[in-house]
Amino acid sequence: MTTAPAVPLDPDLLAAAHLRVDRTGPVVTVTLDRPEARNAQTPTTWRALAAVGASLDDDVRVVVLRGAGASFSAGLDRSMLDPTRSAPGVESVVDLLAMDDAGMSATIDDYQRGFTWLRDPRWVSVAAVQGHAIGAGFQLALSCDLRVLGDDAQLCMKEAALGLVPDLTGTKPLVEAVGYARALEICAIARVVPAEEAVSIGLALAAVPTDQLDDTVAHLVAALVAPMSGAVRETKALLLSASSTPLEEQRRLEREAQGRRFRELAALAGA
Repeated sequence: MTTAPAVPLDPDLLAAAHLRVDRTGPVVTVTLDRPEARNAQTPTTWRALAAVGASLDDDVRVVVLRGAGASFSAGLDRSMLDPTRSAPGVESVVDLLAMDDAGMSATIDDYQRGFTWLRDPRWVSVAAVQGHAIGAGFQLALSCDLRVLGDDAQLCMKEAALGLVPDLTGTKPLVEAVGYARALEICAIARVVPAEEAVSIGLALAAVPTDQLDDTVAHLVAALVAPMSGAVRETKALLLSASSTPLEEQRRLEREAQGRRFRELAALAGA
């Protein structure tokens, strides 16, 4: 399990991205804090999210992602698709049109890093979703290991309706959660999936009254930090590899992980 050194967070970048980052012991809470725009996202949001991931040290065990106000995130800020509304000096999605294919791909790769760090085996990520989780908002929730919904949650992969595709790493976890056919239907017709259905098809752990969402997530977080950190991290790594790894290789990974666990437990017992 590889780790990278933590990188200090730039408060100006967080402010520009409308992100709040709070830490209590091993739990980090990242809040999309632009409620007047239903927490719409921009390229600056994605770069700041990637910076948050790079800033976390190995003592972090749980990351909670949430949105301020009535919505988790309504997705991409539509002004980012309109060249007439681009502000000077502010990165916009329309800037991609001026790039060659290699530059466009590299830039989207940078944007995707704002989502992929949530899958790091060092922590368990939890999306607390209320109201709208649309497009990039849905993909951000899908990037988390676990999703808990308020009963007012509405999930939608809106990209096809805009002539685009989901490119912020949402396709793989969506298929893994609901299967190919259901994922295709959800994406191709940009259908809204309500909270109750999301639970029934495997997109979320639970849907609770929205005024109980914070308490429900808090109880889940407390349960996640109760076991030894090494056991949870090793288990997450094994589960992440399970679907794409041949059985013999997965068996080897399990043996090696268990060996590390036995040695750590023995060391603690002898300390």
